[in-house]
Amino acid sequence: MNKMIRRASVFSLLLVLSLLVRATWVQFYEGEALADSKHNRRNVMETYANPLGNIVVAGEAVTGSERTTGSDLAYKRTYRDGSLYSAVTGYTSQVYGATQLEGIYQDVLDGSDTRLKNPREAVTGERAGPGDVVTTIDPAVQKAATKALGDNKGAAVAIDPKSGRILGMVSSPSYDPSRISGSTDGDAWKELTGDEDKPMVNRALRQPLPPGSTFKLVVAAAALEDGLYDSVDERTDSPDPYTAPGTSTPVTNENPSAPCEDATLRTALQYSCNNVFGKLAVDLGQDKVAAMAEKFGFNDKEQDVPVRASVSGYPSGMDKPQTALSGIGQFEVTATPLQIAMVSATLANGGELVSPDMVDRVTDSGGDVLENHDDPDTERVVSERNAEQLRSAMETVVDKGTGTNARIPGMTVGGKTGTAQHGERNENTPYAWFTSYAQNSDGDQVAVAVIIEDSGAARSEVSGNGLAAPVARAMMRAALD
Repeated sequence: MNKMIRRASVFSLLLVLSLLVRATWVQFYEGEALADSKHNRRNVMETYANPLGNIVVAGEAVTGSERTTGSDLAYKRTYRDGSLYSAVTGYTSQVYGATQLEGIYQDVLDGSDTRLKNPREAVTGERAGPGDVVTTIDPAVQKAATKALGDNKGAAVAIDPKSGRILGMVSSPSYDPSRISGSTDGDAWKELTGDEDKPMVNRALRQPLPPGSTFKLVVAAAALEDGLYDSVDERTDSPDPYTAPGTSTPVTNENPSAPCEDATLRTALQYSCNNVFGKLAVDLGQDKVAAMAEKFGFNDKEQDVPVRASVSGYPSGMDKPQTALSGIGQFEVTATPLQIAMVSATLANGGELVSPDMVDRVTDSGGDVLENHDDPDTERVVSERNAEQLRSAMETVVDKGTGTNARIPGMTVGGKTGTAQHGERNENTPYAWFTSYAQNSDGDQVAVAVIIEDSGAARSEVSGNGLAAPVARAMMRAALD
């Protein structure tokens, strides 16, 4: 009998100990996870208990906070000129979370970042005053891009080549984040997410597409750096049309009368000669073209500005006909406007790529700096001599080539047009590209890339010079005037 009682006692004690262990685990470990969960209503209430910090453009907040009624969430996010800056700010929603700068710096903006706490707040655990995110965006450039894009579907990016500061970033069509910031905005959310034009997609960063002939700048850089040709004025070995080994389909030119046979790199860029760059890519080989593309930023899975951009890709494992198509920015080559702007910015900056960024600094509620973004990474991509040669050739494109719509009186402007096939057998309206740089008499510079995905124009009217170059011109003028 005593033996049975002892066993029952030991078993009961083990049950009690197990219960205590489980209770401790739930309280101190799972409890902490539950407390930090985004699904914990108390956390959401605390986030919106006070006004949020702001995203700042040129010294002015483009965000704000508004007192709510009839909700346990005291404040909601508001936006000034929301559709103008949505490609920069992203959105903060009481229901749907936060994206882009709003998402990356959510802890700073809602005051929960531990760097914001003073000693008393660190001890008491109370939430600190929110901080601010100060951007590099120039409102004049942003407005010029938005106006010039108009109702066209597309995107544009402008970069200061010397500092890497992103001066403008626009995606069209846009949307007003204020429409979805509250707790009762479900209809607006359904409308925006169901729109076939995808206004909530940041086309400047998140939609890589075939870059067409703008990629020829990368191939030309590879040819010069490799020593395949020493000068942009040296004649190439380029039959017109060019038929790549292993295929019977020739690479032809948009303008049959252009002087593309054995053209120099300058002339080939001026007239956008497909035969020259298709053959260059085959002569160099895909590995050398890929190496140059990767120096410019292609195939980089962590291109953060600080919003992460989609990967711009140069493919591998191609045969020679595919390599020829890659040389003219087709086959499986893809690029974002950010990436193509980086190509022009690198050449404008003497061959050095300065990592782009649209945040200048992050501050606490008193204006003290938590993060300073004034020391970006810099990498040598091409030699200074070859960068100068390519700039000279790009200036020829604008002066008397396919990019004349980008001319700005009193400024030095170089550019490259592009028209990229869209859809199987190119049955859809092509994409129109333009990338460029400009320099004013004071030596200030800006580099730009523009894509027009759809303008509603007839196929015969779609060109980089006709549709995208005027947008680039407006942005460059706004940046440098």
